[in-house]
Amino acid sequence: MGFSQTLFVYALVCVHLGVSQHYLRLRPSPSDHFRPSPSDHLPVPDLKEDPDPEYDPREQDLVERTLRKRLGSNFDPNFMSISPPMLVNFSAPDNQVKLQGPMPNDIKKLDLTETPYGKRLRVGKKARRKFLQWLWTYTHCPVVYTWKDLGVRFWPRYMKEGNCFSERSCSFPEGMSCKPVKSITKVFLRWYCQGFLKQKYCTWIQVQYPVISECKCSC
Repeated sequence: MGFSQTLFVYALVCVHLGVSQHYLRLRPSPSDHFRPSPSDHLPVPDLKEDPDPEYDPREQDLVERTLRKRLGSNFDPNFMSISPPMLVNFSAPDNQVKLQGPMPNDIKKLDLTETPYGKRLRVGKKARRKFLQWLWTYTHCPVVYTWKDLGVRFWPRYMKEGNCFSERSCSFPEGMSCKPVKSITKVFLRWYCQGFLKQKYCTWIQVQYPVISECKCSC
């Protein structure tokens, strides 16, 4: 494939696979009136906390039975852990990721016979199939899951966070990158204090925490 043809395929990929990044926020559940600082990016950056331990929950505030009851059906052991989990990467290396499901339509429908100058190329079925398979593999953007310690003011304290694979560009020629396009929301308990020192009032409230669930190759 010549250089001009390669650029044409790259342009097609950029047009067909380009998506706008979604911006989601850490926010309270509808039943609560807590307004934390919003986050405009995923994954959610670390929150700036007051380091004063006076604003930490006490031992009597961390009774597991009570907190489980308060969180109810929102407790998801697949994404939450009360005790420190094994801090491991949950995605296989990029060259070992198995592509699941049918080939995306935006790749399957690429016209490899058209050139920028109006000429048509002859591409055999076998060559077309192999090239599209390679393109699908190269532009695949797996979600890499790792455990994150949210700190003592969240319960459960540990959550499985999603990140888009970013060790290399997902396009050929290079230029595009993996970006989040979908997320799921998990509900955690957040220790929230109002007032100062001895005049403060603290309690557990529910907050919605967005987690990246799907990434795509985007311009």
